Amino acid sequence: MAEASRSEGTHPGDPEDRERSAAQSGSNDGDITDNVPPPEDTRAMRWLRLAEDGVYYVMGVVLLVAAAVVVFFALGNFAAVVTGETETAMLEVLDALLLVFIFVELLYAVRVTIARHEIAAEPFLLIGVIASIKEIVVLSVEAAGAVGDGPLFADRVVLVGVLGGVVLGLCLAILLLRRSQTYPSE
Repeated sequence: MAEASRSEGTHPGDPEDRERSAAQSGSNDGDITDNVPPPEDTRAMRWLRLAEDGVYYVMGVVLLVAAAVVVFFALGNFAAVVTGETETAMLEVLDALLLVFIFVELLYAVRVTIARHEIAAEPFLLIGVIASIKEIVVLSVEAAGAVGDGPLFADRVVLVGVLGGVVLGLCLAILLLRRSQTYPSE
């Protein structure tokens, strides 16, 4: 390549030379990582990769077990709803099921991380949305019980409003993230 550049009268740093080498490599997006060679696949790197995957697998198993335990207790609370034993049992069931959704989304994030060997942002944003909605539900019930108590009711309403703003902000972040992945910059 250097000999061809000399014979044509161009310098290796010329834009034409960079375009030719980008065309040969199949990329012209100007990403700085295009010129960085991948790290050597040494024995230590393979062991570190296996250890990293092992930690993620253990995390996945722990999340799966935790979700199963929460579902088990939610079924117990649901039985209390059916028999009419407690007034707040339905709220506890809903709270537990939303917690299971959080565990499932975390499990998905772990699975994506293992498959791609990179941490994806979207599952964590979804977890934030679910957790905020979970707290909105709980605070709404608490606010309904505190209608006669002025300061406590006002605090709950403000918290619901703040969490509503958090949900909107997280949804906007998800939308922007998806749009940036759909339309890559040129």
